[in-house]
Amino acid sequence: QVQLVESGGGLVQAGGSLRVSCTTSGRTFSSYDMGWFRQAPGKEREFVAGISRSGSRGYYADSVKGRFTISRDNAKNAVYLQMNSLKPEDTAVYYCAAGPIATSRSYEYPYWGQGTQVTVSS
Repeated sequence: QVQLVESGGGLVQAGGSLRVSCTTSGRTFSSYDMGWFRQAPGKEREFVAGISRSGSRGYYADSVKGRFTISRDNAKNAVYLQMNSLKPEDTAVYYCAAGPIATSRSYEYPYWGQGTQVTVSS
C-alpha cells in the first residue's frame, strides 16, 4: 500500500509564496511519476503539475505555469510544489498523487494523499 501525506498548506496573502510537500514511505517511491492536483469548493479536481520519475521533466497547467515549480527528491521520498505569486483563485485543497505516468488525468493516478488546504487572501 502506498501512503502519501501532504503538508505545508496554510493561509497566505495574494502575491505571496508557499511550498507544499508530499512524502511517502517505502523504497518504491522513485518508481512512480508524481502529480499535484487541486480542488476548490464547487469545482472539479484539476491538474496542477506533474513530474517524471527522475525529476528531469515537469509539466504544468497553463494557469500556474511560470508561477509554480514541481520538484522531487527521491532520496527523501518527497515531492514538492513551490507556489509563487499566489492568487486568490489558487485557493483549494491540494493533493499529491502517484501513478505509473505523469498525466493530467486524475483517474490514472491510483494513489492519493489526504490533501492540504491552501488559502490565498486578497
